[in-house]
Amino acid sequence: MPPASTAASKGSTNPQQANTGAITSSARATKKSAFSCEPCRRRKVKCGGEQPICSRCLARNDACVYKLNPTLSYTQRLEERIKELEDQLATARSPSAARSHDGCSSERPGLSSSEGAHRNQESSEGLAGTFKGLKLDERGVLTYHGATSFFNLPSDYTGSEGDVPVSPHSEHPLNGRRERLVNNAWQQRALENLSEIPEPFQYLINTHWCWIQPLFNFIYRPAFTRDMQLLGPYYSHTLLNAILSHSVRWGRWDNSTRERLEQEYDGGAVFGRHARTMVFDEVSRGVATIPTVQTLLLLSAQDCSQGNTSQAWMYSGMAFRMIDHLGICVDSQRYTGDIPFSDEDVEIRRRLFWSCYFWDKIISLYLGRSPSLQHSPVSPPQMILDDSNENETWAPFGLKYPDGVKYPPIAAHSTSCFMLMCQLSVIFNQILIHMYDPLQQNSEAEIQECLTRQEAALKKWWEDLPSFLKIEASVLPPLSPPSHVVTLNCLYHTFNILLHRPMLSRERSSAETNRARHLLECVSSATSIIAIFDLFCRSFGIYRSVLSLSYSVYIASSIFLLQLQAAAGISGILTEEEQQQQQPAIRKLDFCIRALSRLKDINPIVGSAVSLILRELANLGIRTLGLGAGIDFSRQGPSNSTYQAHQHTASSSSASKGRRNSILGVGQRLSHYEIMMGNTDSFVSTSDSSNSGSLYSQQTLFQCPERGQGDKIDHHLQHHGISNQVFQAVSSVQPISASFGDVTNQEQQDALR
Repeated sequence: MPPASTAASKGSTNPQQANTGAITSSARATKKSAFSCEPCRRRKVKCGGEQPICSRCLARNDACVYKLNPTLSYTQRLEERIKELEDQLATARSPSAARSHDGCSSERPGLSSSEGAHRNQESSEGLAGTFKGLKLDERGVLTYHGATSFFNLPSDYTGSEGDVPVSPHSEHPLNGRRERLVNNAWQQRALENLSEIPEPFQYLINTHWCWIQPLFNFIYRPAFTRDMQLLGPYYSHTLLNAILSHSVRWGRWDNSTRERLEQEYDGGAVFGRHARTMVFDEVSRGVATIPTVQTLLLLSAQDCSQGNTSQAWMYSGMAFRMIDHLGICVDSQRYTGDIPFSDEDVEIRRRLFWSCYFWDKIISLYLGRSPSLQHSPVSPPQMILDDSNENETWAPFGLKYPDGVKYPPIAAHSTSCFMLMCQLSVIFNQILIHMYDPLQQNSEAEIQECLTRQEAALKKWWEDLPSFLKIEASVLPPLSPPSHVVTLNCLYHTFNILLHRPMLSRERSSAETNRARHLLECVSSATSIIAIFDLFCRSFGIYRSVLSLSYSVYIASSIFLLQLQAAAGISGILTEEEQQQQQPAIRKLDFCIRALSRLKDINPIVGSAVSLILRELANLGIRTLGLGAGIDFSRQGPSNSTYQAHQHTASSSSASKGRRNSILGVGQRLSHYEIMMGNTDSFVSTSDSSNSGSLYSQQTLFQCPERGQGDKIDHHLQHHGISNQVFQAVSSVQPISASFGDVTNQEQQDALR
């Protein structure tokens, strides 16, 4: 049995014992007044919170009912429904308004799937003639087939009452479904504490729940942890091995976990070998299950970061084909066919579809490919009923701060973060298709139309982003929010750059004021990215970042490089005087290169990005300390001493005291740039011009230009080192590639050492 399988068997508890402790565990987990049952609320007495019936209701023989507040997704759907009804009313009153409304609705790219389903109700009902819902094949596998397939006769598609899909509003979303899902999630979380999963498996699994799951949402935790004990349908040894393999790079920073991995599991490589062997066996046997899809997504993500782009692209493609085969791309609530889906089944299928949709856009972005998945009127809506982890406390698992310092309690907001990331990916899908299609040349009219629509959609998304998820680079908090919130904000700025960057090289296609606005948007977002990334590194360390943050830093560096290329003019080489004039851009690009050089230790694919930038800088004649000099680019694999230096503090009293103040937000903070420069024993004095380190002060390096109009735009550009001459030259420079590219075999081998 593979090691991960052994872990599962060792970690499984007796189901009877687990059930015995379930009530007690649930009581401990729900002893909050907010979770009191309705009879106890009415009597204003303390409720024990026992599940499924509290002790007071049991003694009084009352019906014990727990009622919950509406979910964020349900509230959003109500708002969308109200707006839809208001639009329909306006349409009925004015024919001209109807025509105007039709035009506007077709131009809004950022609609959620639920709103899209409302807008396309009529068209979706028209699909009934060709789509008959989901069914089980002869082997008992859930799937679907259209009218042209081997598996249906023309007579099966004659119109009948049974052809009409179930209305998305036929069942009230809060008609007991959310209560059942949330109560089950709470119970499973309580049972997790009773399980006895041995190390290092427990450490690696917890790592996944903390650093990966909140943003990507590949796995539904309550079902996985339950079926891990019972060997149910939402667990497999293959999936467990994939989770362990993907989490190994985070686990290496814990000494005891690293020792176990090195001594017993070949540094963790054994998990990846088992996962690949087992998933290939499943595919060869025609096994198509949800755990198989989740395994393929994790393998795709891991291989992508390691630079194995061929494997990453094929794994993701298999996952997307498999959700098609399983009918996950179809709303399981509306097109159930003869399948009796449970509340949990529908929840898992919805989450998995949008996880795949998001990953499709991200991997297409990394590799410069066309996205595969598109949402339609029959797709699952962007709706999550189980938001039990929304207000769950998030803590940076595995991170050890200096004595006396703790990460403050903070709500995870995982559900809202994932849903807003899905909305953002819908917008970016349009940018990929209409501005970065590698298979055909996007026309100028198409690009301009995309710019107009998606710029408005991005602006609205940012304005509507809740304050608890928004990071303003101009007023950064003293300590970084959770990792997934940081990634959400950085990806927004990345998408904003990719929307405006193509317009910089279109000299005649737009007015000069518009091009200045596009440049300002790019510079503002690029500076915001490195400021937020610096905050993340100072709080959690550079090696705990996901690949999406590395990509964001790379895209930010492309803007600073573009400034230098424009400043070089026709000669193509920057003189010493010009380099002095371009110090703001040089310092920011310096920061990006140093960060990327470190990040390629954990994400070898980043090495190709570093090589691209350094090649362009060599062409510009820039060879200064920080831009390649003094950095050992051949070193692969992070060392523990380097990580400790990145992470937080030396043990000396003065430095330790200063770094505590940095984490707590008291006094002057040490920039991560200074840590990478090796300045870990003393602070940089921003007022002392004689100190060479003052050039890299946080106030200067991460100052974000304000967005303005007209003459104000030119003023802000000049304030940040972008002269009119540089601005005029930007249109003649082509930005570096938006994709990472491939990693050489040597880099892959070095990364595995």
